[in-house]
Amino acid sequence: MELAYYSDYAVRLVNTEEPARGKDALTSVEAVRDLFGTNKEAARRAADADVTRFRSVRARLRAVFEAADGGDETLSVNLLNSLLLEFPVSPQISGHNFRDEDGRPLWHMHLADHPSNATAGYAAIAAMGLAFHLTEYGVDRLGLCEAAPCRNAYLDTSTNRSRRYCSDRCATRANVAAYRARKRLEAGRSGNTGLAAETTQRASASGDR
Repeated sequence: MELAYYSDYAVRLVNTEEPARGKDALTSVEAVRDLFGTNKEAARRAADADVTRFRSVRARLRAVFEAADGGDETLSVNLLNSLLLEFPVSPQISGHNFRDEDGRPLWHMHLADHPSNATAGYAAIAAMGLAFHLTEYGVDRLGLCEAAPCRNAYLDTSTNRSRRYCSDRCATRANVAAYRARKRLEAGRSGNTGLAAETTQRASASGDR
């Protein structure tokens, strides 16, 4: 499993909350377990206490995205470094489930499960994955959706660093809103132009009399 894969752990956790909408999906141990995806063994270690701990890590990860989105690279890196120090990873070389045409293992880096608790394990993986993405592609590749009030986190993998929304749905919604705003502005300008022309005509008529 490539290290880039683990960056999605951070996005997945951050997006369990929509602060502007007052929504929080991280309300039970089942929700915590769902975040682990196919890693069922790690998910089974989750306990009720992990709900609060996961929320704390989520706030810190969102702060990393907010700093990056606001253009403060140093703060974003410092916040991420604090997570890496608190939740160190345990890298291993692995070849499970991947074989070449001769049946030999395709060796790759794998982040081993943390032995202490579910939160520590998830936080270590999420922070390392995000750190890999940041150093490989740049801090400006960490963003927050511009389609208010969404503000979901995303990782920009576009070739020209042009991504602004977390999903096609948000992009469409923002484009529709912008289109309607332009139409209202054009209609307002047209109305003002017509009113000005009418006023001029009336003034001219009065002068002729």
